[in-house]
Amino acid sequence: METFTCTVPVRFSDLDAAGVVNNAVYATYLEEARVAFAREVVGIDGYDEFPFFVVSLDLEYHAPIRELADVTVAVTVQHVGETSFTLAYELTVDDHLVAEAETVQVAVDFETGEKRPVPEEWRARLG
Repeated sequence: METFTCTVPVRFSDLDAAGVVNNAVYATYLEEARVAFAREVVGIDGYDEFPFFVVSLDLEYHAPIRELADVTVAVTVQHVGETSFTLAYELTVDDHLVAEAETVQVAVDFETGEKRPVPEEWRARLG
């Protein structure tokens, strides 16, 4: 699987009193990239077609984001299991690494709330 990239703009409301992006906002940047990845790579286009939940998030900060800039988020598939898949992320601003992250998503049956196998059509697109 090749790396998928997208750009997320820093909003004024993302900045805290110190003038840097609040640490919690980084998870929102990951979410925006994950949704774009799901739409553009996996082919999931709506909430009813989006049956996976994030069950683990590991986020390591390298440098603060101090401005209203564009954050480039690179997403790579690390692993596809029976009921889950793992994504790795690199967040950069002007080619400087500001954070790295990893999320584990579990495929879920919306009707039962139980985990289910990752659909074969997703598996093919996830690599």
